[in-house]
Amino acid sequence: MALEKDVDCPACGETRSFYRTAAMTLHLGEKTKWRCPDCGYGFVEIGGIDTLPA
Repeated sequence: MALEKDVDCPACGETRSFYRTAAMTLHLGEKTKWRCPDCGYGFVEIGGIDTLPA
């Protein structure tokens, strides 16, 4: 898995390179935590489903 991912940051309002801060395997799939280095906004992704606002 990549260590960075380009995502639209809801706090910055622009596309930013989020960095992976943690990852582990669960029974639902891989849980990965991502964080924006500019503002500190973070989200979780489990098995390809994320907690970003729609």
